[in-house]
Amino acid sequence: MGNLGPVATRFVYSLRLIALHDRARRDPLPELAAKLGSVETAAKAFALAQSISGAWPDNIHVSRFCCDLLTHDEATIGALVDAVCERDRPVFQNTVSGLIRPNRIERLWDATFDLVVTEHRFV
Repeated sequence: MGNLGPVATRFVYSLRLIALHDRARRDPLPELAAKLGSVETAAKAFALAQSISGAWPDNIHVSRFCCDLLTHDEATIGALVDAVCERDRPVFQNTVSGLIRPNRIERLWDATFDLVVTEHRFV
C-alpha cells in the first residue's frame, strides 16, 4: 500500500469499504462520505468503483481493511489512479492494455479523472 499515492490509497480503501457494504447489502455512501470527507467525493468514488466493475474482466478482489498488502486488482487499480493523478494517459492505457476492452478505456479514464479532480478540490 505504501507504493501508492494518497488519492490511490484512499480509493483502494474506498473499494474495500464498498465491497464490505455490498456483502452486507447496505448502502456504502453514508460511511464513504464520512471517511472521505464529502458526499461529492464519495459519489465519485462509488461511480468509479461501478465503472471499474463494469469494465473489469472478473470480479474485483480486495483485501481486508487491516491488510497493508494489495491484491493484484488493487495494485492495478491503484496504478490507474496514480497515472491519472500524473495526467499520464500512456501509462494508464498500458496498465489496462489487454485487461479491459479498448472501447472501455476512455470511460474508465473519465471516471478516474472525475474522482481525482474532486479529491484535489476537497483536500
